[in-house]
Amino acid sequence: MEHGLIHIYCGDGKGKTTACLGLSIRCAGHGNKVLFVQFLKSRPTGELNSLKLFKNIEVMRGKETAKFTFQMTDEEKKEVLQEHELLFDKVIERISEEKFDLLVLDEVIGACNTGVFNEDRLVDFLKNKQHTLEVVLSGRNPDKRLVEMADYVSEVCKRKHPKDRGIPARVGIEK
Repeated sequence: MEHGLIHIYCGDGKGKTTACLGLSIRCAGHGNKVLFVQFLKSRPTGELNSLKLFKNIEVMRGKETAKFTFQMTDEEKKEVLQEHELLFDKVIERISEEKFDLLVLDEVIGACNTGVFNEDRLVDFLKNKQHTLEVVLSGRNPDKRLVEMADYVSEVCKRKHPKDRGIPARVGIEK
């Protein structure tokens, strides 16, 4: 990329990660290199199987967790914070070793909002990122600082969802 911009996909609707994936596939389809990083997500999903088909998309994730952050004790959240800090250290290392065109930080906003990633560290990274690196952030309720830094902010709004009728996440659609 000549000039890397910052994107945010936010909102309470289904589709933020799907948008991240779509942009990643578009970017890779043009021969660009993508680093796709997931915070707060560690369970197996169909999209990970698909991304393995692309030679120029690399995926990084944290260790699998058995609980959602709202179910975690303070000690468990502290462990996840440490895991995410190590994950981000690896991200910094990878983008310094190799030229990536697109960096996706899927659900990093949620990680910041729940205290399992340091938002100041994210802001500092964005302020000092490589000029050519395109960066995508996703998650609900981005902080005003992130919104102001972003070049694109797209909100996915839930108007209706099957979970409201008690229909659980389905393989191939929601997971």
